[in-house]
Amino acid sequence: MSSQGNDDFRVLRQAAEAALRYRETIPDQPQRPRQTYNEMVRTIDMATPENGAPAASVLEELQSISEPGLQAMTGPRFFGWVVGASHPVGVAADWLTSAWGQNAGNHEATPAAAVIEETAGKWLLDILALPKQCSVGFVTGATMGNFVCLAAARSKVLRAVGWDVEGRGLFEAPPINILIGDDAHTVVFAVLRMLGLGQDRVQCVPTDVAGRIIPARFLELLHKCEGPTIAIAQAGQVNTGAFDPVAQMAEHTQQCGAWLHVDAAFGLWARACPETAYLARGIEAADSWAVDGHKWLQAPYDSGYAIVAHPADHRRAMTADASYLPAAGANERAPAHFVPELSRRARGFATWAMIRHLGRRGIAEMVGRHCRLARRMADQLSTTPGIVVVNDVELNQVIVRFGCDEASDRADELTAQVIELVQAGGTCFAGGARWRGHWVMRLSIVAWPTTESDVDTSAAAITAAWKRVKASHQAAQ
Repeated sequence: MSSQGNDDFRVLRQAAEAALRYRETIPDQPQRPRQTYNEMVRTIDMATPENGAPAASVLEELQSISEPGLQAMTGPRFFGWVVGASHPVGVAADWLTSAWGQNAGNHEATPAAAVIEETAGKWLLDILALPKQCSVGFVTGATMGNFVCLAAARSKVLRAVGWDVEGRGLFEAPPINILIGDDAHTVVFAVLRMLGLGQDRVQCVPTDVAGRIIPARFLELLHKCEGPTIAIAQAGQVNTGAFDPVAQMAEHTQQCGAWLHVDAAFGLWARACPETAYLARGIEAADSWAVDGHKWLQAPYDSGYAIVAHPADHRRAMTADASYLPAAGANERAPAHFVPELSRRARGFATWAMIRHLGRRGIAEMVGRHCRLARRMADQLSTTPGIVVVNDVELNQVIVRFGCDEASDRADELTAQVIELVQAGGTCFAGGARWRGHWVMRLSIVAWPTTESDVDTSAAAITAAWKRVKASHQAAQ
């Protein structure tokens, strides 16, 4: 082998060692990027290289310029968004996936990838207690999971009225009614745009204080719909963790021939845990579900699932055929029949590895533990005057306001200041959001390494930040 070839392979070991060092130091580092976007632009933006550089130096340069701008998303005190911490087992499987370099588009080119996906998909349906006949597409995340599921829904409801959307498109097609909750996640509206269904022509269903669809209002709007109809529910509201009444909704959508889809990016995992399964009771009666693997399963990014109870509609919406592509036999599963891409990485390996590592019991324990940690966080913050936990902590989400005992018009400002101070301090990372017209701090507890000690340390840092903000506010008056 040439010296150049040796250098190319040596860089793989260099990358592995650098990754290990990064992961080992994350818990002791500030739980935030050390540099801002604009600071990173000044560091990274450069002219196009005219000449190449040795592999080792390229990797060293990539580390040195990138690490100051990395978020501590794999750390134990990152609560900014509902994202898992990329468990080492899943990352290791993902490394192998990249090293193997397999295109997972068809079953003959890479039989291992195809069968791994098929097996991991069966495991997912079992753990999530969904119908065994469901088809599973391995997508990048919940955004594309929603896209695939709603594409299948669009195909089904239009075909029911004699319209072939795959062949004829949406030009002159019968209009589709879309019912969706007022507090649905923004990506669902983005997906509706992508599918040509529009985000502004939907009918928004009123929701309660936790963001749940109000059943009576849903029923009222559903019965007014004429023609093809798709209803969209949510399992795990991104701020409160609340669940729409899917079982009640499904009963009525089935009666009128509507398709019920559930955006269940993280909430569907509640079904994997006996302590929380009641929250998603009856969700199996829906027609499709979008869920992330890089959230509660702790798989690396590029792990999501489009689960559809009607495989024929799923395949019709996604399949791309060509003479040079092998045809799948009666008992063979072609991965590209269930996702938008033909060429893609073999996403199933990391999911298979995580389920094989944790098992049913390990996943259940992790979901239950995170929900208990969320309640612990809420209980500790609630003991300090001026800190109000806004939601009932049913799952892993905690939203908090600060300064509610002060002048009401200052609470939003004080909350924003606390968030800024907490992020700057780096003990933990918490995000902000607007909820019911007010600014809140969002805490999402979903990372596999998070412990009671991490929650206690973070609660203390948040409380200390509030006391500093409150003292500063009082001194200025």
